[in-house]
Amino acid sequence: MFEINLPEIVAEVASAFACYERALVANDVAALDQLFWMSSYTLRYGVAENLYGYDAIANFRATRPPINMTRRLMNTVITAYGRDFATANTEFQREGSTVTGRQSHVWLRTPEGWRIAAAHVSLMPKQAGA
Repeated sequence: MFEINLPEIVAEVASAFACYERALVANDVAALDQLFWMSSYTLRYGVAENLYGYDAIANFRATRPPINMTRRLMNTVITAYGRDFATANTEFQREGSTVTGRQSHVWLRTPEGWRIAAAHVSLMPKQAGA
């Protein structure tokens, strides 16, 4: 049986998640590429794209025009399942927007360190009258 939320593992994943956030906001494509698991099994569902495999994700990052990704994170939850698997879920609002986004990561410990094996980003529809 594995343990849930071993403090040292949660801290490791929180650190990797913080690296991802810094790279995302800075549009540091090389760092973002490094944080994804280099595998054909890796996937990323974005707001307007479904990307299957590391190569598709890296190509998306390389060809997307840089945009302002400054955002505020809310309700971030990191859960570690044993020593080699974790999830990170957060809500966000981009600077100047009232739309709330959601982001989920599946993190996997690899020989190279913690890597994102699956990611999902979506936006909450605006509520009527909001």
